[in-house]
Amino acid sequence: MNAPIHLGRMTQAEAARRLTDNPVILLPLGSQEGQGPHVPMGDYRLSEVLAERIATRSGALIAPVLPFGYADFFRDYPGGVQVRAETFTAVLTDMLTSFLDHGLTRLLILNGHTTNAPLIAQVTRALRRERGAVIASVDLWPSVSGAVMAEQFGAAPVKGHGGEPITSVALHLLAGEARPLEVPPQDRRGALLNMALRGVSGADFEGLRVNLPVTASEIAPDGLLGGDASHATAEAGAAITEDLVARLAALVTHLQEAPATGKDLA
Repeated sequence: MNAPIHLGRMTQAEAARRLTDNPVILLPLGSQEGQGPHVPMGDYRLSEVLAERIATRSGALIAPVLPFGYADFFRDYPGGVQVRAETFTAVLTDMLTSFLDHGLTRLLILNGHTTNAPLIAQVTRALRRERGAVIASVDLWPSVSGAVMAEQFGAAPVKGHGGEPITSVALHLLAGEARPLEVPPQDRRGALLNMALRGVSGADFEGLRVNLPVTASEIAPDGLLGGDASHATAEAGAAITEDLVARLAALVTHLQEAPATGKDLA
């Protein structure tokens, strides 16, 4: 019988035994947000399944997934759950310090929602100042190999929200729930303050990039914000998954062999 890898599924005694040697602990993050008409809203589930595969290969343990992210511009899609920036930073800080308080310092954040990234940086920088702990994080989808993407999709412009790499990975990891895109994307980007919108970050005006608080539905009512899912396949998702898992498992091994950090360990 394989040893458990999820801390949330262990007894207190089992966790104490597994944590004795300060192992690498993976913290999967994501969001509950609109992904289009073809992929489940809970993209945090992909982060968790990837964490399971990484842990199985590397010996890491997995903290309970944080399913909610900072995704304010998705607020107008029903079914999503957004948390405020201050809520996200407070919860992530509390999650990380819960481990640091017990001398567990080999922590690796697997971030499956790009908008979380600047807030993660704030939290980890603050904890280094305050606790001396150096906590690593990886943004999953920007980390997909360009070579793998080119091998699977050629020069097709498939990357973007609602497109790749999430659609193919979901077809692979959430088989039966994700499905190929059957309806072309509905791009209705218009204007705000009489300026042409370029996306959820803002508009263009005479060569200037003007930042504006644009909501996602003002760009795409179906949730497909520039991504093209029409080329997605489960086979591509399998290749992308293997690429990520292999490289992240190698990172876990590296972190497990690196010196532990933290003021209490100096």
